This record gives sequence, structure tokens and C-alpha cells, in this order.
Amino acid sequence: EAMKIGRHDRSYLVELSDNSAWRIWPGDISKTLKWLPTTEIDVVRVEHQVCSYALVDRSDGSLVRVIKADTDWPVDTVRQLLSTG
Repeated sequence: EAMKIGRHDRSYLVELSDNSAWRIWPGDISKTLKWLPTTEIDVVRVEHQVCSYALVDRSDGSLVRVIKADTDWPVDTVRQLLSTG
């Protein structure tokens, strides 16, 4: 079942209707700017160097990599991955 956006008042954090809270990968924040409270989101498992979950917008299939909101991104890894694309 799809989740809805519960709160998204900070660009890098999103809370879903199931009360789960997620920190958005810095390179994916722009994909979330069009999200509305009615946007349907699926939480899926992914294989990625620093995260194992993604949020998928059902309307267009765009994928946003995330970690639990109470976790911080490993700064050195983020810097390296963002600089290499």
C-alpha cells in the first residue's frame, strides 16, 4: 500500500503517513520538490553504497534514495559520490 506525505517542511527530511521518517540523499532532493500531500510513495529496498531504502513516486516512477531520519549520511562517502556523479 502506498504512503502519503505526512510532513515535508525541510527539503532533506520527509515523514510519511505511516509515521516513518527519512533523510533524503543530497543528490535526490530536487526530485522531491514537486511532491504534494497527495503524492503516493512506495518504500522499497535498494542496493546502494550508503543506503538500503528508496522512496518511489508512483506517479512518475522517480526514485529518491533515503536513510532513516535519525541517521546521518557518512560525510566522506557523500562527498566522494556527489563529486563523481
